[in-house]
Amino acid sequence: MTATAIIAIFAFIIVASLYVAPRRASVEGFFGGLSATGVAPGLWTLVLSQVTTWIFARSLMNAAILGFFYGIAGVLAYAAYYGSFLTGGFIVGRLRRRGARSVQDWLSEAFGALGTGCYNLVIALRLLSEVFANLIVVGLIFSAALPEVAFAETASILIVGALALGYSAWGGFSAALRTDVAQMLLFLVVFALAFLALVLQPGFSLGAVLTAEGVSGQYNGWVLLIVAFLQVFSYPVHDPVMMDRGFVADEATTRKSFLHAFWISALCIIGFGFFGIQAALEGAEYDGQLIGTWATILPAWVFVLLLVSLLVSALSTLDSALSSAARLVVEELSLAPKTLNGGRIAMLVFALAGGALTLWGNQSLFDAVAVSGTASMFLTPVIVAGLLMRRKVALWAYVVSFGAAMLGAAAYFLRANEAVAAVLVEGHKYEQLLQICIAVLVVGFVAVALGARRVEEGQAG
Repeated sequence: MTATAIIAIFAFIIVASLYVAPRRASVEGFFGGLSATGVAPGLWTLVLSQVTTWIFARSLMNAAILGFFYGIAGVLAYAAYYGSFLTGGFIVGRLRRRGARSVQDWLSEAFGALGTGCYNLVIALRLLSEVFANLIVVGLIFSAALPEVAFAETASILIVGALALGYSAWGGFSAALRTDVAQMLLFLVVFALAFLALVLQPGFSLGAVLTAEGVSGQYNGWVLLIVAFLQVFSYPVHDPVMMDRGFVADEATTRKSFLHAFWISALCIIGFGFFGIQAALEGAEYDGQLIGTWATILPAWVFVLLLVSLLVSALSTLDSALSSAARLVVEELSLAPKTLNGGRIAMLVFALAGGALTLWGNQSLFDAVAVSGTASMFLTPVIVAGLLMRRKVALWAYVVSFGAAMLGAAAYFLRANEAVAAVLVEGHKYEQLLQICIAVLVVGFVAVALGARRVEEGQAG
């Protein structure tokens, strides 16, 4: 019964997404997000699109898992990443005042092809991780809903991935914007019902949730909060989904969209984290990224709504990631012609590569956030010096900062390796991540400080 309800509701959402997707696509709409009549998206289209692409399935699961293990500290740590809307909006505003039409536009002027090449490598990895992680959540949901079906996980990944690719390839960026609105409205309704059911149940206590220690204590949650504060300045800049939406409307609309997206998404993440905290408070055992846990402690209809909200967020992120992949490959890398078919081929490649990664076996959802967030930190000293302080940063300093961040990301990913473990502190992986982040920032800021010089107004790169 549960599986039937999940499949039926999700099928309705997919049909609705196909219905609102544009029937015709222009090259400008496919890559630039303009409507069929050449109009830029309005405020609430941008807001809902920003929110639904950032409270993706992986993020919702991360918030709940961190709440389960580290209580309110874990939830606040993950919610802190949504400060990216504030830092991202600020950086977009500075870029646009400098006349840049994208992050790559500014980096190309400042550092040439090598500068944009380093950045494009990081965002390509980011987009792959988005496709991979959201398909993993889809597989986890259907394998939990259909435990008697051996191929449920693989089949659901293939089917949902193909459907997302289908309507994304239909209209590109313009399709992602239009379907994001419908999907976000459905998500808010479904999640609001589930959240109300949670807080109105007899065993729920807001005071207990807000002071919860989690099953592992709050300490590592607070450590992760510090990591989030260190990463939150550069984190949005390496997310092409957010950055693409920062250059499609006028500056006033864009600025307001980032502010509204911040408080809406932060509330959604904290609310979803409550489900993880409540599971810990009830003494439930951790089972299958919490999906199995919820099946035992929540009423069936609440469980269905919770999983449907996860599926909606996965679908909305997949289409946005694929549209950003098309823009990256065609407009920034020039690896395919700027045609509808060129963009569609790029989408297909990223969909296949992200799907193939689901066979890899690593289902630690936060690892992708930690690795890509660490990789993005090379941008922090560069943006502070080059964009905010308007200094000319030497190419060698940029490369050193990039290299330090790549080594840091690799060190966290390979932390179990004996050689890597020898240089990391003995402790929890979040303590090691904090050590890595501090080291990356120190190396980057020292290199940029040594390799930056003041230039006359109008000559800064």
